[in-house]
Amino acid sequence: QVQLVESGGGLVQPEGSLRLSCAASVSISGIHVLGWSRQAPGKQRDMVATVTINGSPKYADSVKGRFTISRDNAENTVYLQMNSLKPEDTAVYFCHARVLWGSLAGDYWGQGTQVTVSS
Repeated sequence: QVQLVESGGGLVQPEGSLRLSCAASVSISGIHVLGWSRQAPGKQRDMVATVTINGSPKYADSVKGRFTISRDNAENTVYLQMNSLKPEDTAVYFCHARVLWGSLAGDYWGQGTQVTVSS
């Protein structure tokens, strides 16, 4: 099993910044894809950003230029730096890990952390 624990959510004003952290219970060097998704009340969960095992990032169009995904292999942690936040960014943010093969193959999610953008 891969356990993921998010932290860093909170209340921020529009145009503010926030950094989310996701700590994994295993070495992230063995996780093929790490990412963040979000879900607003009454809406489906959407992918926000991913980073592959070789460091290649992808972003949803809605966050390009504002969000940055990164990882610290020594700390087994993936981050989501969120800048220029907008009210429409308000959602519960979930950390995600995908292992493509081996005994841990599968998809894993954290419990989520609330981000609220409001004046």
